[in-house]
Amino acid sequence: MNREAFDPNANLPDLEDGPCADLTDLDSHSLASATLAEQPLREAVDAAMRRYFDHLDGGTATDLYAMVMAEVEAPLLASVLEHTQGNQTRAAEMLGLNRGTLRKKLKQHDLI
Repeated sequence: MNREAFDPNANLPDLEDGPCADLTDLDSHSLASATLAEQPLREAVDAAMRRYFDHLDGGTATDLYAMVMAEVEAPLLASVLEHTQGNQTRAAEMLGLNRGTLRKKLKQHDLI
């Protein structure tokens, strides 16, 4: 799949004229939050990993893949489940998982 051509928000209405269009009245904290919200997931992960490696300060990391996946998977599952108002069948369909796998992951993350 061509990731650059994929737009997961293609069916969302245009928000440019909405209440967030004018950022001139925002303080620096609000502006930083607005900028963070617009950051693509790929860039957010890259920035988080760079911060993590900076904090290691020459130390070593183990099980990094499992750690990152656990950090990302739990909020992803929680968000989708909230979006589907707790409907696990719909959540599983949205995630591309079968319902049994979703339930297993929800239990692993203490979400059910």
